[in-house]
Amino acid sequence: MSALLLATTAIMPALAHAAAGAADGGSACRPAAFASGIAADVIDGRTFVLDDGRQVRLAGIESPTTPVASAQAKARLGALLAGKAVVLKGFASDRDRYGRLVAQVFLVGPASERWIQPELIASGDGRVAARVGDRACAAELLGCERRARQAMLGVWSDPYYGMRRAEDAAGLLTERGRFAIVEGAVLSVRESGGTIYVNFGKRWSEDFTVTVAKRNERALTAAGIETKSLAGRRVRVRGWIEERGGPWVEVTRPEQIELVERD
Repeated sequence: MSALLLATTAIMPALAHAAAGAADGGSACRPAAFASGIAADVIDGRTFVLDDGRQVRLAGIESPTTPVASAQAKARLGALLAGKAVVLKGFASDRDRYGRLVAQVFLVGPASERWIQPELIASGDGRVAARVGDRACAAELLGCERRARQAMLGVWSDPYYGMRRAEDAAGLLTERGRFAIVEGAVLSVRESGGTIYVNFGKRWSEDFTVTVAKRNERALTAAGIETKSLAGRRVRVRGWIEERGGPWVEVTRPEQIELVERD
């Protein structure tokens, strides 16, 4: 057995315990329940079917897309859910474009509920998505992801899912259309019309840029992210890489930006 696998095996119980802690009564993540049922079949690493035919998409998580990691995430979700009673929490109106329910998913236990998302994140079988929908839930999931990344578990052992460097604009453009997590130092913050531009380089038409619509600024401020104070700070941004001259990510939710010095 390799040294890395030995280290990972030793770390997993601690991470599982941390994830379980996020699911018990001490968790600050307390969305409202809106449905329940029996998990009958798992489709992929974040999608399953209830026994009445309704499809459920796990909120706040991005599943792996490479074949081996994708199969592992599906197997992990199946081991956690198959044939078990679950409660769906969040908003009953949350559905994706395919009509699937989007929810935080909890296993029903005799004494407490067990939150599924942090277990998948903690084992490296997923990453925190750009939208979680609840600040307290997002904070706990980001903590699980940070520990899994530091331990190089699951997807974090594969460079394909690794942290991207903001200063590597050319490399980021090859990620166009993909979900990525980008880390770098903010050079400047500018405002024009209804948009705030968070610049990571001097050449706005070529370098990595993050945009925040003014209408979303209040939500970020309430979560402790002051966009105008980001200049000179090292941050981590998650979202879908697009191209506007240079690589670009649009931020609509506070969980998309982390101050690295908080790690």
